[in-house]
Amino acid sequence: MSSENISNTITSPTSRDADASSSTTTTPTSCDNRSPSPSPPPPAAPVPLSWPSDGKLSLEWIQHVMSALDWSSRNLPPSAFPSVLPVPVFDALVLTASKILHKEPNCLQIETLDSDSTVVVVGDLHGQLHDLLYLLKDAGFPAQNRIFVFNGDYVDRGAWGLETFLLLLAWKVFMPHRVYLLRGNHESKYCTSVYGFEKEVLAKYGDKGKHVYRKCLGCFEGLPLASIIAGRVYTAHGGLFRSISVTPSKRSKGKKNRRISLNPVANSLCLGSFEELSKARRSVLDPPWEGLNLIPGDVLWSDPSMSPGLSPNKERGIGLLWGPDCTEEFLKKFKLKLIIRSHEGPDAREKRPGLAGMDEGYTIDHDVESGKLITVFSAPDYPQFQATEERYNNKGAYVVLKPPDFDDPEFHSFEAIAPRPKVNAYYDYEDVIDSDEELDLASMVTAS
Repeated sequence: MSSENISNTITSPTSRDADASSSTTTTPTSCDNRSPSPSPPPPAAPVPLSWPSDGKLSLEWIQHVMSALDWSSRNLPPSAFPSVLPVPVFDALVLTASKILHKEPNCLQIETLDSDSTVVVVGDLHGQLHDLLYLLKDAGFPAQNRIFVFNGDYVDRGAWGLETFLLLLAWKVFMPHRVYLLRGNHESKYCTSVYGFEKEVLAKYGDKGKHVYRKCLGCFEGLPLASIIAGRVYTAHGGLFRSISVTPSKRSKGKKNRRISLNPVANSLCLGSFEELSKARRSVLDPPWEGLNLIPGDVLWSDPSMSPGLSPNKERGIGLLWGPDCTEEFLKKFKLKLIIRSHEGPDAREKRPGLAGMDEGYTIDHDVESGKLITVFSAPDYPQFQATEERYNNKGAYVVLKPPDFDDPEFHSFEAIAPRPKVNAYYDYEDVIDSDEELDLASMVTAS
């Protein structure tokens, strides 16, 4: 489909400043089976949604999905979600998307960009559907000359993680070489069991909820870990990763044990290579924090620091901390100019001395000789549910990369959609462990 045929019109209105008429039609929704108002406004798109008979998605179908999800979030209780997106449609969408995702490499090479192309890089979304709808309208829908790279964390904390993830899968199926979905640390069994996504799915699909949740987990395993844009920009959810050096142990005696076992060398940390990244095993429900397959956990969980060097990320219990010297080494070694990562919202940055806050939705963390390290966070007014009366009121942001070199970032900040539909949280946000604090490793083992 040519780019000029792609319209940015969302048939169901989603404005940043909802007027009085839209707020009066917004019906409170919650995790219970509270009935909708006696006469909600009719949906702008036909519901229930149906899978195209030829299996080929169209822009019109995608727009129907966007309208239907927006409408249902404002007018129906969660338990009525199957009346909008039935299980067979879910199955078809996730199966089709999973086949595409699992065939992609760990690190995507996004090249062959035209002189009129732009690349939009998006950070954490965390189930904030209405802010995603605004972002897509503001940046312009994916098109032949507009590529999107999403840095992960589509689910958890926010109340519409399922809708957010399914909408992005629909775009992926429709434009597989223009929409790229990377994995975030919350696309895991452990995080989704703690921060609400599992319970959200069960609330929305009832007796089919376990089936839907399992399918989502399988899809998470297929999400690539990183991307390189135009040979100059590296993007990932968390960031950099270590080299996994191995040394052969002594060959065991006996005919049954003739394979050489490999032991990781743990006495020193150094940055890994893209060859090592390409060989990492990403198809795990929870990236391990010990053993040989540490690179996925590093890519998804690591954080920058203002202190030099590479060290274990003790605050999170998984991944690494890396300093400006490591950013310089990584950029110079691989002839890159820019690193764009996500992973840290205003709550996390509040506890990171030396690093800027996330008020504008982005920060420039390291500015070194060879280039820059940027954090972009696309969920405004995050988290949706806060235990304190005083909210962070952060903006969200996305990054636009333009030709000829695609390495001079253009930042676009935006405020949250207001008012949000009323809904209850799917997790105990008052008592749950912060995602930037040490992992409950025992629970992680149980979840795996």
